[in-house]
Amino acid sequence: MKLDLSAGSVHTVLVDGLPHVVLRPAIEALGMDYSTQLAKLKTRSWASVGQSPMTGADGKTYQMAVVPVRTFLMLLATVNENRVKESARKTLVAFQNETADAIEAYWTQGGAINPRATEDQLDSLIARAKQQAEVLSILAPIVSPEWLETKGRLVAARALGEEPELDPLDVPLYVPDFLKDKGLKRAQVESVQSWFGRRAAALYEAEHGEKPGKRQSDLPNGSVRETYAWTARHLPVFEETWDRYYADQYPTQVEFGGAA
Repeated sequence: MKLDLSAGSVHTVLVDGLPHVVLRPAIEALGMDYSTQLAKLKTRSWASVGQSPMTGADGKTYQMAVVPVRTFLMLLATVNENRVKESARKTLVAFQNETADAIEAYWTQGGAINPRATEDQLDSLIARAKQQAEVLSILAPIVSPEWLETKGRLVAARALGEEPELDPLDVPLYVPDFLKDKGLKRAQVESVQSWFGRRAAALYEAEHGEKPGKRQSDLPNGSVRETYAWTARHLPVFEETWDRYYADQYPTQVEFGGAA
């Protein structure tokens, strides 16, 4: 069985029902030393290396190193292009650029669609979009209309493989991200964010006569919590909250390429 990538095809085997890349031929096809790359993978926290029985050209069975597809893709993305054979360099660089584009789309647009996706893969994405749309419909009575519209546009864009058409002011705004941009460290953000949100909501209510809308947010521990549906249009409220309660306590950090 083969997995087709923009960097070429690689041999895979099923391990517990999931495709794994046979490591040696894939590494040697790039002109790199197999033992060196195998040793490197064993030191990486994101990598998983296993063994699978394979039949060799001599008819004998050998235990071959195999890795999940995600591990192999991470390896390709981190390979130094100057360490591979010249004939493979162009396709490797093309793959790394495509991977970087997909990662950027994941973080900035909510997802990416492979232009070589099969009909079955596209059907799966459409089914997932339908499920997400149903969830949004159920949440309509209890979350902010602005947040709901933004999420709906993102779901629709992912299903169609298009860029989401969003008003820049409707882009979600998160308290932890705002505090990180102010130079706070992780522990400081965790200490400040709850009270920051409450104070920002109080300022908003004092000005508008009502509290901000709500949304459901996934927490790192897997639980779901109702939070305020802040967007980029609320940035002035965040800045006022920062200036009033935190600016003196946390002086602005020096930014790269400029002064404080």
